[in-house]
Amino acid sequence: MKRYWKKYRKVHIKGFLKEFSMLPEHPLKPVKYPGRFLKGLLCIDESSIPERIRKKCEIFDSIPESFEFPIFSKPKVSIIIPVYNNYNYTLNCMYSILKNTENIPYEVIIADDCSADKTRFIQDKIKNINVVKTQQNCGFLKNCNNAVKFAKGEYVHLLNNDTQVQKNWLSSLLQVFEKHKDAGIVGSKLIYPDGILQEAGGIIWKDATGCNYGKGQCPNDPEYNYLKEVDYCSGASVLFKKSIWDKIGGFDERFSPAYYEDTDFSFEVRKRGYKVYYQPLSEIVHFESVSHSLTHDELMNRNRQLFIEKHKNVLMKEHFNCSEGTFKARDKSRNKKTLVVIDYQIPKFDQSAGDRTTYQYLELFKELGFNIKFIPYNFTKEEPYTTIHQQMGIEVFYGVWYRHCIDTWFKNNSQQIDYIYLNRPYDAQIYINIIKKYTNAKIIYQGHDLHYLREERNYLISKDKECLNKAQKYKKIEFNIFKKVDTVCFFSQVEVDKVKKEIPNIKAIKLPLNIYKPQKLTDFSEERKNLLFVGSFTHPPNVDGILWFCNNVFPKILTKIPDIKLYIAGSKPSSTIKNLSNENIIVKGFVSDSELEELYKNCRLVVAPLRFGAGIKGKIIEAILNQVPVVTTSVGAEGLDNIDNLLTVADNEDNFAGKIIYLYNNMNLLKQISSLSSQYIEEYFSKKAVINAIDKEFGTQNDTYLLEMEKTLTVV
Repeated sequence: MKRYWKKYRKVHIKGFLKEFSMLPEHPLKPVKYPGRFLKGLLCIDESSIPERIRKKCEIFDSIPESFEFPIFSKPKVSIIIPVYNNYNYTLNCMYSILKNTENIPYEVIIADDCSADKTRFIQDKIKNINVVKTQQNCGFLKNCNNAVKFAKGEYVHLLNNDTQVQKNWLSSLLQVFEKHKDAGIVGSKLIYPDGILQEAGGIIWKDATGCNYGKGQCPNDPEYNYLKEVDYCSGASVLFKKSIWDKIGGFDERFSPAYYEDTDFSFEVRKRGYKVYYQPLSEIVHFESVSHSLTHDELMNRNRQLFIEKHKNVLMKEHFNCSEGTFKARDKSRNKKTLVVIDYQIPKFDQSAGDRTTYQYLELFKELGFNIKFIPYNFTKEEPYTTIHQQMGIEVFYGVWYRHCIDTWFKNNSQQIDYIYLNRPYDAQIYINIIKKYTNAKIIYQGHDLHYLREERNYLISKDKECLNKAQKYKKIEFNIFKKVDTVCFFSQVEVDKVKKEIPNIKAIKLPLNIYKPQKLTDFSEERKNLLFVGSFTHPPNVDGILWFCNNVFPKILTKIPDIKLYIAGSKPSSTIKNLSNENIIVKGFVSDSELEELYKNCRLVVAPLRFGAGIKGKIIEAILNQVPVVTTSVGAEGLDNIDNLLTVADNEDNFAGKIIYLYNNMNLLKQISSLSSQYIEEYFSKKAVINAIDKEFGTQNDTYLLEMEKTLTVV
């Protein structure tokens, strides 16, 4: 440990400080962490647990002697709290519900199992709750079964009284049901009062013993923060539809008074074709073992045997032995292929065309049934994008350990990885040797474009010798990668052909740049006005293109159409771009998807004046998707098949200006071009087109889920 620490400080101290600057306190020495070492490498003590975790794990300093819940005529969720004494914990639980449940109609049902303390009079203190009492003390299981009969909501949430719910605890659970029609049960992340993780979904091994995945770990670690299917979630906090509960008949009373009833219910739900999901955004502080006093090993062993007898076929067929590890057991991915996707950052899909492409492919890979691990080269948790991907069910790697020990992760999990999908040359060159050393996975390289070709074309315009140096550097990197991977992918056939010409035996294929659903035909009315340019200004060809257009082309257009305006939309515009603003040029900068949609709806023409670059241009596809005619250059049109009827191409300033003026004043031609857009997207950039392209490379051609996907694919 000491030897590594010296090396770590010398080589990685900047990254270490940057990473821990996000925490309220960041120790600069390895300190023992409660229950473990941080991935066996760098340790942090309790003070480094984010402040929000530590604060929320306290019982409220003061709770009013009385308070009241809102009344809803039609509650959507019935929150059922089974209790037996422990009045103060129940009060704390209810107060947290009141404070942290918003915009959801709900009711609170206290299921009192013959309490002998102040719980008997709880209705006198807390208004607008329903108290359901048993005739005699019957235990947790039967108490729940009795209480659910009184629920009025479409959904039922069983919540232990020794819990304290956090902000968005319930809305995030409901969100899973709204997005996943196969959801049967959704459970929460359980956290101990000291801020340590209790459970991030449960695992049931082949012998029916259980595992609270993540117990004793840091609740913020990435492996505990993605939406996933699980074997079960502890009954301390689970949400389900009442209709499913009624069909099953509630908890099986053979497991009375407690133990294995929640696990059995999860298995019964799965038997009926539904799934059990773990939702990390629903955080619950669980004081544990306060809600009941059963600690009988004999009772637990008895119920485990009952459980084995009831579910032995499923256990043998679908579950792992404990010795096989948690890699696939923790998210029920036994029958899924593991795909590791590597790119320079978490895709910021609303900021650049390249990131949008990666995001769309991740969506498709997830839909096709892959178990996806995403590695951003910067290992930074960038929001809201990281959470959006985690909510897609993708495990995103971030943090200190992954930043410095990703090779250890590959080594430890080499046998579990089926495919590696590398993006872009700089990231690929860093990982290619590690991947080749530790795994036998099929490696697919997605270049996005030929970087060396882009720089060569930049030199032809700028005459900057640095561009030639970059081109030589990129070419060396790219061709070194090509020789080490199984398949090379580009979005343009031009680049595929160039690579094949230089390396005849290489396997290089073309993939569609985007995955879209064709839009309904729009009414291209004469009310549309003005021009639109869209592009991220971190990409040099966009900067060069819009400056050339504004300085050399747009003035010629203004002589013929004086009132025309140019809208410039794109993330991270420099001061040079911002200074283009005048009464005819409106620099919008970054715009949301909804704002961009409005710009497309209102503009008459999109311009893409790209003078250098490589690959297919996302801005062109996006304009076609939105059924807006485009004027671009030969570089902008490169790689697009059968595009002549959709694009207007011009390469010098006079022609570019002339064609814009002609098109702008020819409404019939604009309408004709617009009407062809939807069919083009369906043929070249639909989900079906992409599946056909990736089929053999990702080994999906024989898989049931792909065949079913192709059967159900429809164009909306």
